[in-house]
Order: sequence, then C-alpha cells, then structure tokens
Amino acid sequence: MAWPMTDTAPTATPPTSQVTLADGRVEIAPGVPAPTGRYANADLLPVPVEGRTWTTYNFSALWVGMAHNTASWTLASGLIAVGMDWKQAVFTIALANVIVLIPMLLTGHAGPKYGIPFPVFARASFGVRGANLPAVVRALVACGWFGIQTWIGGEAIYFLAGKLIGSGWTDAAKVGGHAWTMWLSFAIFWALQVVIIYRGMETIRRFENWAAPFVLVGAFVMLWWMSGKAGGFGPLFDQPSKLGWGADFWKLFAPALMGMIGFWSTLSLNIPDFTRYGKSQKAQTWGQALGLPTTMTLFAFLSVMVTSGSQAVYGEAIWDPVQLAARTDNTVGLLFALVTVLVATLSVNVAANLVSPAFDFSNIAPRKISFRAGALATCVLGVLIFPWKLYSDPQGYIFTWLGLVGGLLGTVAGILIADYWILRRSRLDLADLYRTGGRYWYEGGWNWPAVVAFVAGGVLAVGGASFRPLIDGRPVPALAGLADYGWAVGLGTSMLLYLVLMTATGRNRTTV
Repeated sequence: MAWPMTDTAPTATPPTSQVTLADGRVEIAPGVPAPTGRYANADLLPVPVEGRTWTTYNFSALWVGMAHNTASWTLASGLIAVGMDWKQAVFTIALANVIVLIPMLLTGHAGPKYGIPFPVFARASFGVRGANLPAVVRALVACGWFGIQTWIGGEAIYFLAGKLIGSGWTDAAKVGGHAWTMWLSFAIFWALQVVIIYRGMETIRRFENWAAPFVLVGAFVMLWWMSGKAGGFGPLFDQPSKLGWGADFWKLFAPALMGMIGFWSTLSLNIPDFTRYGKSQKAQTWGQALGLPTTMTLFAFLSVMVTSGSQAVYGEAIWDPVQLAARTDNTVGLLFALVTVLVATLSVNVAANLVSPAFDFSNIAPRKISFRAGALATCVLGVLIFPWKLYSDPQGYIFTWLGLVGGLLGTVAGILIADYWILRRSRLDLADLYRTGGRYWYEGGWNWPAVVAFVAGGVLAVGGASFRPLIDGRPVPALAGLADYGWAVGLGTSMLLYLVLMTATGRNRTTV
C-alpha cells in the first residue's frame, strides 16, 4: 500500500530559521519571527535557550516527588495483596523501572535539544494535525490518573478531618456509596490542585523541590511505626509468598511487570513537557537516571515492608496507605501520615497528570485552548471518568487499568522512538512543526503510516486484555495470549510496522 508523496522538501523554510549551539541545543535563529498561525501559541512554542534552566537536581527532585506518592506506594503494596512476597514485589518494580527508563531518556532527548513539548514533538511522526491522536490518548489517560490521585487526596482529607471533628464527619449520610463528607473532601482537594496549576510551571518546579524530601521522610516514619507495631523488622521480612517461585509466580509476573511499566509509560511519552526546560542533555539524562529507578525501588521497598507488616499485625495486607494510617490510635502520627499523603499526591498529580494533558488539549486548538484551559478540562474529565471505580481493588487497578494504559502508550512510544532516532537521527525542523505545507504536513496534516502502526499495535497490545472490573470479557479473545505482554507487544509492533511503512512510502529520508 502506498500513500501519495505530498510531504516534499520544504521550500518556504530557509536553513537559517534555526541555529544549533555548540552544546547541540537548537532554537529559532535570532531575528527570525517565532512560528505563528493556528498551530502555535505561547505554551507550545520552543522554550528559548535562556529559558532552559532545569538542572540535574531539578529533574531528580521532580522524579522523587512523582515517584514517592500514594499511587506508586499501592503498586508495590498491591503486589503483596495479590500474593507476592517483598522480594518478588521489589524485584518486579525495580526491573520495570529500569526498562521504562530507556524510552524515557530516548523521548526526553528532544526536550532540551529543541525546547518543544510532547504534542509538538509528536507532529514529526504523526503529522501536524495527526499528533492530536496520541496527544488526546495520553491526555485521557492522564485524566484517569488525575481522578485516581484526587480521590486518594480526598481520602486523606476525609480521614484527617474525621480525626479532628469526630464521628459526625466520618459517619455522615451516604451518597452514591460514600459519605457526603468524602465527596466534599474530594472536591476540596480537586480545587487545591486547580489553584496550583494556575500559578504555572515555575510554581510546580519550586513545589517539587521541597515536596520530594518531605514525602521520603514520611515513608520512613510509616516504616518505623509499622515495625514498632509488628515487634521489630523480623515479621516484616518473614511474610511468605503465596505464590512461591514456581509457575504460579511467573504466570503473575509478566502482567505485573507490564503493569508496573504501564505506570510510567505515560511519562515516557510526555517527558519532553519537562525536559524542554533542561539546561543540557546531561542534566536530563543524569537527573532521570538518578531519580526514577532508584527512588521507585526504594519507595517500593518501603511500601512492601509496611504492607507486609500490616499482614503480620492485622492479619490482612492493607494496600491503601490512607486506610492503613487510619488504623493508628496516635493522633499526631495520623496527622503526620495523612499530611504526607496529601503532599505526595499533590506532588505527583500536578506534575504528572495536569501538565501533560494541559499541553495536549492545547494542541487540539492552540489559538483557542491555553495551557490553563487544558488543565481545567483535565480536572473536569478526571471526575467524569469515575476514579473511585478504577481504584476500588488491586486486581482491576494493576492488571486492567495499568495494563491497558501501558499497552496503548507503548504503541505510541514505539513510533516516536523509531521516527526520531532511526529515521531522522534526532534532526527536526522547528518551523515546520508549526506550519501547514511543510515536511510534517503529509496528507492534510496526517501521517497515515503512523496512524496504521498505532492502530495495529494497539489492537495486538490490548485487544485480548480483560477489562474487568469495568466490563466483562475480552474484545478479541484470540489475542488473549498477548495481553500479558501488552506494553512490549505495542512498542515492538508499532516500531517495526512504522519503519516498514515509512520505508515503503519513501519517507525514511530526512533533509534537515
């Protein structure tokens, strides 16, 4: 199958429209007007070199702040709840984060080099208009995550207020299966995040810098408290695996690993939204390498130790840290634990789940939707997605939600990496990313090889997956054997198919 060759070499973009500095960073040439038109706005334009100031510490702190949060805590504790022991859970999470770091660094490279956010970066492979497809998919996933994290933050406020006010708060009349005071707590936490995001990216950077160490201290306090309840660290290490190291474990390992990868597959796409502010490639590379796998593994270790302790103390693995903190009789300890949960949830939710979709929704109609308007749309959709159902049990959370997310977003990652690194050798034309008729316009703004690769990879990755507890059954039962490897299947299939289609249509050449 062939597509008409309408993406000819640009004639209206002079070679002097961008300059490459000695350190490899690229920006619009001095004296050249910034891109304008319907596909550009202030939030989507390249960050000038002087505005790319984030250091290794800023990126490490960003990851510490995002990794040390309640949702990532429940990754590890959820594995304990479904039968793994602490060694199996930590091993699974450590391996997943080493794997996902690779596409994270590959896609993150375009940020400090060109100063562009994810939806603009995706225009090179999907087309100026077609980039809305992966951007909206990523944005909707972020809406789901935003809703889940906001529900967790609302839980913390609910239990915190209940400890201060009393049973009149916690035993309030129920609406929709939850106390109306829980819904109020959810709304309060929702509004708090809207205020922070409206202050802009610099406020987010400052917030991450101090939130990161605070949350880590809080996790160690939880470990100290649980070891005291269990009578020392021994019982925390002694809880046996319900699976062993035989067939039962390995059957669960593959989908669990894909779920753990799926947790950060979102950021492996939109990490340019942050790295575009990077001072250098070294800053983003070292910052992410030091910040992601190390802190996620440490936090996973703390999480499984505390959850194993809850198994020893209460006779069941309590995977939700808010519910666990609520078991304490020490008011000061409870207040500290729940405030830590609030800070941790704010830290990850604003950075990981509001920044990206704000840019993604803005990309749909740059002249009409600003960064702040995109963030507000995320906040609204995050409620409409019913996050309390997604978060209701560890099976649905890890194997349905995270598995589906990982499969779909791995497909996009495969296309981005193949296009940027293999076809274009990391060379982009900044002006053409914002204009009609340029090298990234393809057919009417869409690059159909990317769309075909995305659809094919997505069907193979998630078509055979179980959608429980959302719905019963599998859309394509014949593909059930691939479902446990969704992220890897999606990434590999889309990467290979995209390269084949681009080569077949003669688009595997770059003239930048």
